[in-house]
Order: sequence, then structure tokens, then C-alpha cells
Amino acid sequence: MSDDSRPSRTAAVIPAAGRGVRLGPGAPKALRALNGTPMLIHAVRALAASRAVSLVVVVAPPDGAAEVKSLLDAYALPERTDFLVVPGGQSRQESVKLGLDALPPGYDIVLVHDAARPLVPVDTVDAVIEAVRAGAPAVVPALPLADTVKEVEPAETPGAPEPVVATPARARLRAVQTPQGFDREILLRAHETVTDNVTDDASMVEQLGEQVVVVPGHEEAFKVTRPLDLVLAEAVLARRRLTDGF
Repeated sequence: MSDDSRPSRTAAVIPAAGRGVRLGPGAPKALRALNGTPMLIHAVRALAASRAVSLVVVVAPPDGAAEVKSLLDAYALPERTDFLVVPGGQSRQESVKLGLDALPPGYDIVLVHDAARPLVPVDTVDAVIEAVRAGAPAVVPALPLADTVKEVEPAETPGAPEPVVATPARARLRAVQTPQGFDREILLRAHETVTDNVTDDASMVEQLGEQVVVVPGHEEAFKVTRPLDLVLAEAVLARRRLTDGF
């Protein structure tokens, strides 16, 4: 089979090395339990639910790779998907790069997914992959904003009033989620070229001058960051159990 006719293979990288301080003291955020199962396991299962994803690389805390490997071994995961655990770095950007470096040859589409988004539906995962397969260098799922957004001059003192400097047109704004999907070579080039500390991988690709496109996200792909988010995630899982036996 020639390179042009070979089906695209997809791998996913899940950086899970963060401590999640906003959730309070305790286990790292990715290991917090939802319905008795660590968030990381929910996130891994969510990506592995896509038949297009044949490899999931979990980037563990620098000193926690063995613990995360044992965790994956302890839970039932799809047999058609391979799993790999590698130690991460001190920043999310460094951890993603370490995950990319661990990918074997043969995968030309890469997803990068937050472990703190454990409930992303498989339809969203598939939509991102299909957009990359169709030729987009980088794809992000996103939702329109429900709230009006104000740009402010940040106060020097936390909690002090902040002057509003602009009100961006809400129709042109989107709240970005994950998984974000990429052509592997472009994402690697972004990580080798961009040194700024950015909040997502798509921003790095933008700095290369490559086109990033948006596909519809999903309200259940929210990021679990605060204690209230844990309550919402538990409610979503309870509804899934009632409606489709999840």
C-alpha cells in the first residue's frame, strides 16, 4: 500500500501531570474520582471509544508513571486500543512534547486532550478527527459563548475594580475545548519552534501561520477545575446511567 492510499492512523496524547490546585488538596486532578472512577480513566475511555483512535499516550506526573500505569491496568479498557504511559515535565507544554516524542511511527493524526475533560462525547472526538482527515492542519472543538465578555485592564490588587476597555462581539467568540486534533508533523514543528508559554496547542500552530479551524463542541466536554465542576460531572454521569446505561 502506498503512502497516499494508506489510511490515516490516529493517536491521542493526554497530559495528566498537573496537580489541580484549584480543586484543593489531595490527589492530582486527573486522579480525582468521579462516580468511584478516576477522571483520567473516564478521559482515556472517552477517547478510546472512537474506533479511529488506536493508541492513547498518557503523560503522567514526573514521579508517577508507575502509579498511572498500574491504574490503567486496573480498569477495563478497549482491547482494540493500545496504551502507553510516559513521565511528564514541569509544564503542560513540556508534557505534551514528551508525549509526542513517545509516539511510534505510523501515526499521522494526533489528538491532544485534557484529562480534566473526562466526559467528552465520542461524536465530538470523531468530528475532530474527520476534520483533520479532510485536510485541516489543526482542529479545535468549541462552543459559542452564552455570556457577554468584557476586556478589562487587570487590577494590580486582586479583587479591586477593573476598568472595562472593550466589549468584543460575542458572535465572533468561541470557548475552546479538547480534544484538539492536528497533523502530526505540523504539531511537532510547533512544539519545536514556539517557545512562548501558551494555554493550548492550537495557539502554537497559529503562531506558525497555519490555519486552525473550529468544529462544534459539546456542553458535556467541560473542564473539571473547581469543586462545583465535580458536582456537575457526577450529575452528568448519573443522567447517562439512567438514559443509556453508561
